[in-house]
Amino acid sequence: MTRTPRHITPTERRARLALRHRLAPGARAATPEDVADSLVALHGTDPSTVYLTVGARLAEPARTVPETARALYEDRSLLRMHGMRHTVFVFPAGLTGVVHASTGLVVAARERAALLKDMAKAGAPDAVWLTEVEASLLAALARRGQATAAELALDEPRLKEQFVYAAGKNYEGVHTVSTRLLKVLGVEGKVVRGRPLGSWTSNQFRWAVAPEHLQLDVPEAQSTLLHRWLTACGPATEADLKWWTGWRVTEVRRALAAIGAEAVSLDEGVGYVAAGDLAPPPGPAEPWAALLPGLDPTAMGWQGRDWYLAPELRPALFDGSGNVGPTVWWDGRVVGGWAQRPDGEIAWRVLAPEGVGREGEAAIGVAAERLRGWVGVSRVTPRFRTPVERELSV
Repeated sequence: MTRTPRHITPTERRARLALRHRLAPGARAATPEDVADSLVALHGTDPSTVYLTVGARLAEPARTVPETARALYEDRSLLRMHGMRHTVFVFPAGLTGVVHASTGLVVAARERAALLKDMAKAGAPDAVWLTEVEASLLAALARRGQATAAELALDEPRLKEQFVYAAGKNYEGVHTVSTRLLKVLGVEGKVVRGRPLGSWTSNQFRWAVAPEHLQLDVPEAQSTLLHRWLTACGPATEADLKWWTGWRVTEVRRALAAIGAEAVSLDEGVGYVAAGDLAPPPGPAEPWAALLPGLDPTAMGWQGRDWYLAPELRPALFDGSGNVGPTVWWDGRVVGGWAQRPDGEIAWRVLAPEGVGREGEAAIGVAAERLRGWVGVSRVTPRFRTPVERELSV
């Protein structure tokens, strides 16, 4: 007899999110490592996002900056590297081998082939030359510990050589060997981002040799990553899983079968949870408010977002490329946006047509003061700016 899949409502999905993503007050984390472990991956394209993501979830947010810097640059318990969809993320160190095998290998091969092709078209030196420069770069980086591209070019001058990219096209440009090669080495898992040149909001980084990680079988790594993500973010549809991982649908289905994922019914159709994860969250969910940064992994966690983000709010909260900006949350839903003004004030606006009520307004105000309290004198401007963020930031 075929069992009818259990239906999980949007309300229950939001209750799971509150607890598993460390957003409800009673679920907040003790360390940045706890946050990263709970979310699987922190978006790292915009450096400030990592800190703002952590700060929104720590029980003691005043420790956000020093504790996150410790994890990233002293203990190396968190590592910034390329991952799903060729995007920069921050991962728990123990997960880097899984990410590299499950998502990075294909992208790495494509990136190296593209670099060699572009160099050949420009009449630049061949693969043998590039291999020599790569070996020299890695040796220099090992000696220095951490270094910028400019510092590495002092040890290996060939890194400064340039070649024309896409000659004759409307997007023609000039690339420096160091820029492209370091990107390839990052995707290949040979180098990682080191300390920034400035504060925690800086976009300029040093580089470091990547720590050793386990060489894993691709299907095994994909199964491990999918299980981790479903545990943190399930239920999710097949489309969500394909979008988040960047895999082919056949890879998603193979991994779902390998981990024994259980099918459930969602308003959107068939979804999946990790094996044994059918039970609803315990007790009634407590209302919560949060101010999450642009590219926060909760706001960007699913392709289908209607269960927590009303479609009519998207034009104000997303940029033209589909990147979410800073969002205001109340009780499991995105209800508005926020920005930091030049004087440090955290300005926010509720956009939800039904509003949030007095309780919600008060809780959001507390969350805004909480954020301002630990950000202090730092000024944060999102890398990907959205209409409401631009309006509020002046």
